[in-house]
Amino acid sequence: MTSHVLPAAGVHNPYLQRPVRILLVEDSPSDRALAMHALREARVSNELHSVVDGEAALAFLRRSGEFADAPRPDLVILDLNLPKKDGREVLADLKDDPDLRAIPVIVLTTSAADEDITAMYDLQAAGYVTKPVAFGDFVAAVRGIEEFWLSLVRLPRN
Repeated sequence: MTSHVLPAAGVHNPYLQRPVRILLVEDSPSDRALAMHALREARVSNELHSVVDGEAALAFLRRSGEFADAPRPDLVILDLNLPKKDGREVLADLKDDPDLRAIPVIVLTTSAADEDITAMYDLQAAGYVTKPVAFGDFVAAVRGIEEFWLSLVRLPRN
């Protein structure tokens, strides 16, 4: 797991009073770097944690094993094609868990298959972005996430 805190910038959720906690579930180093760069460019004040497979994502979310002290994320950015447990299973497990189901999940993946898009929205994904994505468009999407999810939507303090 890696963790990064991006400096305060952009719009803050007035109910959180802290940087937004994001869990990035991505096995590709270049795609992780792109997501981190987009968050910086979008000026989203965040505490970014990343894991590289589906089993680690669920352990992080459930605060088990090496992730016992992990913070509860406010947002999950999830790739579908992951080792150990794919993102489809991760999203299904997350949404089946009463303690986790309220966490919004944005799917960021190479799959443009209609069946994946439909299945992820059926599992209550908050958004679906197909890679590769033009960097400017991705930054705009991240800004949109901040403006909607992180500024308008009231999240529980814990």
